[in-house]
Amino acid sequence: MGGGTVKSFACKCVFLLVAILILRTLLVPPLPGYGGVEWSNLVYIRNHSPSFGYGVRQNKFLEVPQIVWGLNNQKIAFARACLTARMLNRTLLMPSLSASLFYKEIDLLQPISFDKVFQFDKFNALCSGFVQLGRYSDPLNRTRVLEMQKGSGRKWTVERDLDQLRQHSKGDFDDHEVIRIVGKNPFLWHDHWPVKDYAKVFECLVLIDEIDQEADRVVSRIRAVGREIESNSESVELENDKSSFQPLPYVAVHMRVEIDWVIHCKKLEQRLNTNQICSSKKEIMERVGNIKGLRTPVVVYLAVADKLLQNSSILEGWEEGFLPFEKKKLGVDGIYKKYPYLIQSAIDYEVCLRADIFVGNSFSTFSSLIVLERTQKMIRMGVNMCGADVRWPSYAYNIQGESNGPMREFDHGI
Repeated sequence: MGGGTVKSFACKCVFLLVAILILRTLLVPPLPGYGGVEWSNLVYIRNHSPSFGYGVRQNKFLEVPQIVWGLNNQKIAFARACLTARMLNRTLLMPSLSASLFYKEIDLLQPISFDKVFQFDKFNALCSGFVQLGRYSDPLNRTRVLEMQKGSGRKWTVERDLDQLRQHSKGDFDDHEVIRIVGKNPFLWHDHWPVKDYAKVFECLVLIDEIDQEADRVVSRIRAVGREIESNSESVELENDKSSFQPLPYVAVHMRVEIDWVIHCKKLEQRLNTNQICSSKKEIMERVGNIKGLRTPVVVYLAVADKLLQNSSILEGWEEGFLPFEKKKLGVDGIYKKYPYLIQSAIDYEVCLRADIFVGNSFSTFSSLIVLERTQKMIRMGVNMCGADVRWPSYAYNIQGESNGPMREFDHGI
């Protein structure tokens, strides 16, 4: 067997491992974390050309409770609501997301319409025939609403939950124009669907233009700072005038050092009997500094939840050549301050997604989804992901890799 064939086979094996990790993750009970819940290693692969089945009834509707917690946990909860509606063969009435950071005090949650974050029409176009979103003005008779109470507690098993859904998909229950699910939010519902169905919903989520453009502004500022640094560096030799027009690389680090994450990850390490979840500021800086082959000087963008950060010491202690910037130092904090937490998180997600190098925590939903979307981008562009020089590499700083650097996520099985 030739070397190329062996490498290709190894890559395929890694992607099989990814599928196993997905299944394992979706069966893991939720744990409280930053902005609500963090799922370890949750992954999905985006495909921009979905092909679905025959259609969803547009005269029967499902209404669900407000979706809460962090950005990516809300994506999961939204997908679960969509798949519940799909099982009932109903159009999902566009749910409210949660814009605020509060997650324990339900009364303090700040609702935000789905179409203030994601493109409504684009979602329905991409997910046509699989799931469907509707507006609250669509039902003809709002008095014909049937309330379905979601059970809770240990006695409310997966089997009982599935039986309830089956009962409400037929007979007198199904005659109602609107079924309204009451009780706990969709993230805490029992799960009945394969990972590929979640992936189909995720791939239909496209940010609205306003948020995408704000991310453009932040990335442009990062690259502008990089150009200024490079032009003042004596160690860089410009080969020709065209080089000044090339985008300069930057590293994005999803730096999980907020107080609530530290408390959560310590408990999680005890539960799972591991020491590869939490990382101190010092460990993160050391491992980023040891990324093999990384050219310096380099701009390091630190994606962090500023409201939960106890001090600004994240900018101190970096090795020479690593130039850290967070929102305020970069001069883009004004962009973020215009928006609630959910939108701020969506902007940061895009900034990290577009980075030349991304470094995150493999037990963070935010980091894991970025890694998988970047990986799928390489797949679509035919980039070799098995070699040493991978374009758009991603790393996990909570796992030690080569030369005490961060573990490259592809090597770790993503």
